[in-house]
Amino acid sequence: MLTALAIQNAKPRNKPYLLTDGNGLHLVVKENGSKLWRLRYRFGGKQNMISLGPYPDVSLAAARAKRDDARKLLTDGKDPSQQRKEDRLTAAVAARNTFRAVAEEVLAALEESNVAVRTMVKNRWLLLDLAAPLADRPVADVTPAEVLAVLKKVEKSGRRETAKRLRAAMGRVFRLAVATCGRLRTRPTPFAARSRRRWSRPAPPSLTNASSGHSWQRSTSTTVGRPYGRPSSSRRSP
Repeated sequence: MLTALAIQNAKPRNKPYLLTDGNGLHLVVKENGSKLWRLRYRFGGKQNMISLGPYPDVSLAAARAKRDDARKLLTDGKDPSQQRKEDRLTAAVAARNTFRAVAEEVLAALEESNVAVRTMVKNRWLLLDLAAPLADRPVADVTPAEVLAVLKKVEKSGRRETAKRLRAAMGRVFRLAVATCGRLRTRPTPFAARSRRRWSRPAPPSLTNASSGHSWQRSTSTTVGRPYGRPSSSRRSP
């Protein structure tokens, strides 16, 4: 088992040499005096090795923690080296798919549809200025709380209509992220589908067609798209 003192006192030699800690972890001391953590392990019947970072940037305790994490992956049947590659790829994809990057795609699509210049200016202001706090966030990691914070900040300034337009514009960004290559599985809560619950309006007084005598009355159980009931078949008594 290595100690911090033993690592500090390790001097360079004519060729690289190893200081072993245990369970595959060792420190390589190079000719120029630099020191690098490495981990040896077996996976699929083959010997493998990964780098855990330079010393002292990665301390003895941190190197041991990384070793333990790698051993947990092996216990779960995963190759630490392959897992590292996948994690880097995931991070790279997330970096390319920030809120701002997807917002730029939305704006590019709007521009291609030949919308008015004024509309483009407004949408750029909404998505690139007012939604700036989300700009560098991976779109898949944006939380409902972050979205609400942006909207509330605008609303508290007294610009409620602007907040509504911002909500709609941000919704287009999240819809595009959901629709393209699975960059986002579902939209944050503020953009969830509106309820499809049927609703009714209070019935106003009956309206009588003076020429025909038919009584017309709005239904008390009408739904969106059908605001009026049918005329009653009975005639008013003279």
